[in-house]
Amino acid sequence: MNARHRELPDRSRLYRDKDRSLLAGVCAGIADWTGFNLTALRVIVVLLTLPFTAVMIIGYLALWILIPKRPRALYRDTDEQAFWQEVRRSPRDSVGQLNRRFRDLDGRLQRMEAWLTSSEYRIDRELRD
Repeated sequence: MNARHRELPDRSRLYRDKDRSLLAGVCAGIADWTGFNLTALRVIVVLLTLPFTAVMIIGYLALWILIPKRPRALYRDTDEQAFWQEVRRSPRDSVGQLNRRFRDLDGRLQRMEAWLTSSEYRIDRELRD
């Protein structure tokens, strides 16, 4: 299949992260997907394994089998990775941030347009020339 027609990986999906894994990458993938601290998640998993050994082992093995490995080219750079982690963590906040940024940009553009179409700009330009 042509590289252009290849489907891009879903950045909002849960993947196992083999690059930061100790065993299968399940905890690393969950930490990446939720934005939770990886070390804290591993400690919680170990602590929960003590009283619930069978459930945790079966659950971990099931997740190992069901969750696909993270594709190598999932993100272009660290900025894109940080953006998608923020979107997964709080999508409503991310949309709100984008709306605020676009409103701010729109306001700046309106002020620039008002300045460029003002008579004051024309006078300044004529004096400069």
